[in-house]
Amino acid sequence: MEVPIWFCNNGQYSSTYDQDSNSEKQSTTSTTTYEETSSCSIDTFASPKSFKSHSCIATFKTLTPQISHLAIHNDILYAASLNEITAFDLKTYEQIDTFSRQTTSSFGIVKSIAFSNTKIFTAHQDCKIRVWQLTPSSIKHQLLSTLPTLKDRIRRGISPKNYVQIRRHKQKLWIEHADTVSGLAVNNEGLMYSVSWDKSFKIWNMSNFSCLESVIGHVDAINAIVVSHDGVVYTASADGEIKVWQREKNKHILVATLKKHKSTVNALALNKEGSVLFSGGCDEKILVWEREEYCADYMLATWSLRGHKGAILCLIYIDDVLISGSSDKNVRIWQKSSNNTECGYFCSIVFEGHCKPVKSVTAAWEWDDDNNNGNNNGVLSVLSGSLDGEIRVWEVIVSTSR
Repeated sequence: MEVPIWFCNNGQYSSTYDQDSNSEKQSTTSTTTYEETSSCSIDTFASPKSFKSHSCIATFKTLTPQISHLAIHNDILYAASLNEITAFDLKTYEQIDTFSRQTTSSFGIVKSIAFSNTKIFTAHQDCKIRVWQLTPSSIKHQLLSTLPTLKDRIRRGISPKNYVQIRRHKQKLWIEHADTVSGLAVNNEGLMYSVSWDKSFKIWNMSNFSCLESVIGHVDAINAIVVSHDGVVYTASADGEIKVWQREKNKHILVATLKKHKSTVNALALNKEGSVLFSGGCDEKILVWEREEYCADYMLATWSLRGHKGAILCLIYIDDVLISGSSDKNVRIWQKSSNNTECGYFCSIVFEGHCKPVKSVTAAWEWDDDNNNGNNNGVLSVLSGSLDGEIRVWEVIVSTSR
């Protein structure tokens, strides 16, 4: 299938086509790039959201370097880094709590954060998942549990059939990850998913913290996971593949394997409806996948977005805006054209200023309804974290016509 590629260069957007062979013989698979047939000026693009201006309004740092994940929950910004999670007030950017290092011994980099009401789940380099309880009155976080729980390990440890071989002379319980836990996701049915560099993903009951299932999903490390509102699970791996899973009779089955990336896939994002998937990899591309009901591959790669000059390390999709961070130290905002389908997606803003690769991005909207002229005016706050421990806050002034 030919996938349109859009390049951003000095305000001009040019297209080529990337054609992938689906041959099972990997050694003979080739990629053919056709020369540009058309180009689009940035002025030809239109989007329901008009970005009037943008600027960096704040910078601050965590106590420890290597920011690995940023997340927003209940007006609190959580920044994961080496050995700890730091909580900041989202309005003032003042530090309000730091937790992990004071409570437990060193467990390496905190790789991911997920939320369920007042519970915070964190994924760690030491192969564990930790559960924290937020006390709203004091804005303090208390360690509730470590997964898998001691109770679960004792119950499963009795039977030899619950052990799996991870190395020649080493076994572990199937409920335990054998390498870094690299990502977390929760669904609306009370389940949490964890992915790991051990090539597996596991499913957990968030009410009692028990492990329900473990699936060997890839032939290499799994780097990212997202779950749609209808329960479809997507996993991305260093093997260059994205796999699509559905839950049937309490088991997850493989629905499709998406194979358009040429190298490691690092990041995934979904639109609200779950009909469009975005993936970013070390091949410097962001691929746009659209769900096709009668397609054998479940999803089709419809657009390939290029502009970053390094690996795509993180993605987030929020209210029709895609935000990407890269090893090229830049953050980009992408939008979809509303009146020119041939031009597809376009990069509307590039944020520059980080001194190290951008490992995580998150964002929040604030809207001010103007009922007199039928417009919505608002502010998009984009927060980006880099490997030197710096967090930058970018403010984008937005106008939306109804």
